[in-house]
Amino acid sequence: MADQAETHGLNERERAVLALAARNWSSPGAKERAVREELGMSPTRYHQLLNALLDDERALAHDPVTINRLRRIREERRARR
Repeated sequence: MADQAETHGLNERERAVLALAARNWSSPGAKERAVREELGMSPTRYHQLLNALLDDERALAHDPVTINRLRRIREERRARR
């Protein structure tokens, strides 16, 4: 049960997506390559999952710094449209 509390109910794939999102990247190509190699999914699928996690309170509890940073970036992009 302690493991459940530590992960806030997120599965391994969701935690991996958040961990990748939290990293700093030297270039977009490096991030896309890591998505394919480490997560075994397309960048499009990665962004779909990440966007869903940004609205998930479990993800916020798991990694509030990353989630809040990415929410701000998403809102700034939406405001520019």
